[in-house]
Amino acid sequence: MLNMARRTLAQRVNKLPAKLIARTGISPNVITVLGFLVACTVAWVLATGHFFLGGFLILFSGVFDMLDGAVARVSGKTTRFGSLLDSTLDRFSEGVLFVGLLAYYADRNSYQEVLLIGAALIGSMMTSYVRARAEGLGLKCEVGLFTRPERMILLSIGLIFNQMLVILWIIAVLANFVALQRLLYVRQQLGNEARNSD
Repeated sequence: MLNMARRTLAQRVNKLPAKLIARTGISPNVITVLGFLVACTVAWVLATGHFFLGGFLILFSGVFDMLDGAVARVSGKTTRFGSLLDSTLDRFSEGVLFVGLLAYYADRNSYQEVLLIGAALIGSMMTSYVRARAEGLGLKCEVGLFTRPERMILLSIGLIFNQMLVILWIIAVLANFVALQRLLYVRQQLGNEARNSD
């Protein structure tokens, strides 16, 4: 319910800028790739320890994530490959940001932060993976409030206000919780089939 409301609001907000961009003829896939390149740049910024700047740049990179799909819809250029490219580069983008942070903390022997980044990265990837596998089985799996946009906003807040240890704990715990929540949700949808496999 909340996921649908958030998606509807985002589509309304993005409609006008998407129309303007579509008139330029820029391909939605180009916007997707540009967003990934921005994320790679932000990862380097984080690796060099410029957290305050990195926090704002993560928010900026989110603009590309919001606009590529919107431009595809208003220009009539939605394709299955475009959807796959978007989802794939979203995962890569999130991954490189965590790797940038990992490089920074590993260089300083900050073992707690390194472990939390690893846990956060695993949870983030598994949250997406469980949904993808469920949809591959023909099931809906959009439960859980702590999805990629929430993770990125929270990460930005931690960077801007220099509260990374607290934020990494939150992301590590909640990302893995949502992955397990989705797994249990799929099990519930499968009903007897899931119970017979136990």
